[in-house]
Amino acid sequence: MGSELKVPTMAALFAAGKQPEVLFWVGCAGSFDDRAKKITKAFVKILNKANVSFAVLGTEESCTGDPAKRAGNEFLFQMQAVTNIEVMNAYGITKVVTACPHCFNTLKNEYPGLGGNYEVVHHTEFLKKLLDDGRITLEGGTFKGKRITFHDPCYLGRANGVYEAPRDLIKKLDAELVEMKNCKSRGLCCGAGGAQMFKEPEKGDKDINIERTEQALDTQPEIIAAACPFCNTMMTDGVKNKEKENDIKVMDIAELIATAEDL
Repeated sequence: MGSELKVPTMAALFAAGKQPEVLFWVGCAGSFDDRAKKITKAFVKILNKANVSFAVLGTEESCTGDPAKRAGNEFLFQMQAVTNIEVMNAYGITKVVTACPHCFNTLKNEYPGLGGNYEVVHHTEFLKKLLDDGRITLEGGTFKGKRITFHDPCYLGRANGVYEAPRDLIKKLDAELVEMKNCKSRGLCCGAGGAQMFKEPEKGDKDINIERTEQALDTQPEIIAAACPFCNTMMTDGVKNKEKENDIKVMDIAELIATAEDL
């Protein structure tokens, strides 16, 4: 790791009279969860490599309010949202990229009603665009011929119709993309949505993430690809439950690309 990660804050750029082409919304998981921080770093390495001018809000970023809203606390959600919107509008933000589908969905679909109008893209879409524009190149060496199955995050796939960007990236790695029984518009939740991430499951016969992991294992993958920090946690837990953690990796799309690029 010779090169330092360059992560400018919006405040620093603003003070210098500069405007980045995109704001990278890190999100709570990407900021505080040890596993998700690795995804954040992988994505930043790619942004640095592609010479993308971006910035983060840093300490000025607070939770989008997704868990509060999904858990039914609309008042808390609106307080959190309005605080963020005031910060973003003060900086004149127009375009936002995030590696979290929950942040993505909330910023894209809930914020306009409260005065926050931005072009919001998920990191898989952003990476696909970098590839299409020739700003990054992909050599599939590391993952050539590897069996990879992709788990569709609910808020990326079914809620916002983004199915192809992550799959296109996996194919560009020369990997063999294998689909689960439930995929795309018939995808299955990892079990963490609707703020379930932060509580124990209700009594029942089987945890959702175990069911989903079994579907993934049925494809006999070497890697389960995810595109959401919550899905990553749930699928990793599922793989550990099946005692397969030595055989099967759970990796974010950004990590696959950063690894292939040896960043």
